[in-house]
Amino acid sequence: MTSNQTDCHYCLQSLRGRKYALREENSYCIACYDSLFANPCEECKQPIECNSKDLAYKGRHWHEGCFRCAKCSRSLVEKPFAAKDELLLCTECYSDEYSSKCFHCQKTIMPGSRKMEFKGSSWHESCFVCQYCRQPLGTKPLITKGNENYCVPCFEKQFAHHCHSCKKVITSGGVTYHDQPWHKECFVCAGCKTQLFGQRFISKDEYPYCVDCFSKLYAKKCAACKKPITALGGPKFISFEERQWHGECFNCAKCFVSLVGQGFLTQQDDVLCHQCGSA
Repeated sequence: MTSNQTDCHYCLQSLRGRKYALREENSYCIACYDSLFANPCEECKQPIECNSKDLAYKGRHWHEGCFRCAKCSRSLVEKPFAAKDELLLCTECYSDEYSSKCFHCQKTIMPGSRKMEFKGSSWHESCFVCQYCRQPLGTKPLITKGNENYCVPCFEKQFAHHCHSCKKVITSGGVTYHDQPWHKECFVCAGCKTQLFGQRFISKDEYPYCVDCFSKLYAKKCAACKKPITALGGPKFISFEERQWHGECFNCAKCFVSLVGQGFLTQQDDVLCHQCGSA
């Protein structure tokens, strides 16, 4: 700019026929403007004069020719760049030094691109997909098997056990009975439907029964006490002519001496020791 009407606001020298600069509506000769307002270049530390291009980034300033990658020295003017520890780097140098490698394809995840992180590893968004259906997982729930990730529907379809009773997927825990998986809440007595997980039960024709139901439905009754004879009551029982006794109930009907391992006589429905039977 030139002027024949004003003086420099700082040195008061005439600006007639001279170039000048304006700042806050005041006119300055070039020398005064540069000494008062020029920003120092971050690289060469020299002032960036008003006839030079001033490139600014986060409050710092560079000459156009000084705005270069701190590692390879290539110009960053009108090019993408990244900052690390106050150093400016071109995207290639930044990637070589600092960018993460994708766990799947092992290629660099470039600055500015979306990065997915899971279990301490990084993925390109396009690489972070379900191993089976290849759909992006993003922030969806997922399940890992080995080093491979699956969306929940695909994992259940491929690997999850299905309950033998309700046929639904068992997502955690469960019970194995006759080599079949069951939900804990589905593993119930075939008679009264009481949950059997953590309880004693008896198997009959591949169905589980609680002790009470098994005793009511299947156990033979002791000829003496009339209570069911089950394996849970002890391994010893006596059988004679289609009648059974608990070991502790097999006693002489008159003197109550134990007849287990002894000879005995019968009298109608009673069993007697030799002494009582001969009296």
